[in-house]
Amino acid sequence: VQTARLKNGSLSPIPIVLDLSKEQTSSVGVGSVLTLVNLDSHPLASLRVTEVFPLDPAEEALRIYQTRDLAHAGVLELVKRGPYAVAGVLEVNEESIRLAAACDFPPEYMRPNQIRFLSQGNNLIAFQTRNPLHWAHITATQKALELFDDQTKLLIHPAVGPTKQGDFSVPQRMRAYRAALSYYPLGRTVLSPLPIAMRMAGPREALWHALIRKNYGATHFIIGRGHADPGSPKGGLFYPPFAAHEYVGQYSHEIGITPIFLPEFVYSKAKKSYIAESETTPEDILRLSGTEFRHRMTTNEDIPDWFSPPEVVRALHSALPSGSGKGLVVWFTGLPASGKSTLARMLVRYLEAVERCPIFLLDGDVVRRRLSKGLGFSKSDRDENIRRIGLAAQKAILKGGMCVVAAVSPYQEARDKVRRLIEKTGGVFIEIFVNTPVNVCMARDPKGIYAKAMSGTLAQMTGVNDVYETPSHPDVVIDTHKVGPDEALGCVIKILGTRGIVLKDKVFIRIPEKNSSEIS
Repeated sequence: VQTARLKNGSLSPIPIVLDLSKEQTSSVGVGSVLTLVNLDSHPLASLRVTEVFPLDPAEEALRIYQTRDLAHAGVLELVKRGPYAVAGVLEVNEESIRLAAACDFPPEYMRPNQIRFLSQGNNLIAFQTRNPLHWAHITATQKALELFDDQTKLLIHPAVGPTKQGDFSVPQRMRAYRAALSYYPLGRTVLSPLPIAMRMAGPREALWHALIRKNYGATHFIIGRGHADPGSPKGGLFYPPFAAHEYVGQYSHEIGITPIFLPEFVYSKAKKSYIAESETTPEDILRLSGTEFRHRMTTNEDIPDWFSPPEVVRALHSALPSGSGKGLVVWFTGLPASGKSTLARMLVRYLEAVERCPIFLLDGDVVRRRLSKGLGFSKSDRDENIRRIGLAAQKAILKGGMCVVAAVSPYQEARDKVRRLIEKTGGVFIEIFVNTPVNVCMARDPKGIYAKAMSGTLAQMTGVNDVYETPSHPDVVIDTHKVGPDEALGCVIKILGTRGIVLKDKVFIRIPEKNSSEIS
């Protein structure tokens, strides 16, 4: 916090800590082992605690963000944290991490070793963004590429974690990035999302972003005007326009990556192109602020062609009809721990990549905590839970979207009622039976529910002491104990493509998780 360095002298400008509430801290001490889980409560890693310490948000805000003003988005997030944090040693479950990436990140995602392999022997220029690429961004990155030989590649590395309220969603931005790729030289651009939360810390964050890209194998890092700036509540930038240039410049000799400091590019009416601001006069410049752009998108007003490529603007309009023109509900059913949620999330990431309509995910566990809070596990309550999920799915497709559901849904009659509801609405209902034997589910048991059922502490457990009615007419049967998640997803995509439901001319294949020397 104070020096932007670790105790060993290594640069580390943004603190990364695991904060805990006061109540959580009361049961955690040195030697405790914490399990880190994803939104589905699947374990990703464990943390053996070596230290518990209090946080000082006021001091951290002043040092990191240069302000204590709660109008600053990063400061506001800072004060929401718990009062304590823990340090410790991480033990990572690599297979869980791989599946989590497939479930949570867009299909272009590459891990650091994969990107490092791509850059071996050649320059790799990294570009950080949390916004769609408009002409100003495209011009700036094109200019950076022109500084190097034809073997140099550009890594478009957008942050896909939490950003600033009001920003475009990750699926919208990823569609826009894909649309912008055609404006770069063929074979010289790599798109890969970066799973990171924006801090909006301006200069400090610019240095942090450079270090991260160095670890990903980039040799150069673009820093432009207003890097990681949250914007001022009164309009304009919060930090001086090129404060990040000055700050990163102080450390450029030791960070192991070469910063490329670019000017602001503006649209010249006279030249009808984007040029460096220093090359023209204020009277010659046309501007459209990000706030005004988002307002025009919201009100469906025209976006001038000089501001953004039309393909990018179309990609950002996520409410456009899907490729099929029909509402789609894909319903994954199967025993607890059969792999439904994993496949459902993987399918959502795929659909977000190939479809232009909103994609909704209804996960049984999440629905139970929210939409069906208060319901028990009697047959009538289970039926009511499925009815509510079906109604939510119906609303999703009536909004022009597609809906993916992962729910145990143990009773045939309840599933059939949902099918009739969706088809009556004019939608397509695809039932996927995730056929995983109960002994395999027990062996997986990431949440420990089978162990509780077997010990008698959990009643009405489907597959143990309550019935699961095997689907009589599923559209797809997937034996997850025989095929891996990637192959299973391929089966689902195949049936959707065969029925003309999804666009078949766009295929995204994840790079296999192998040693970097084996990646092709």
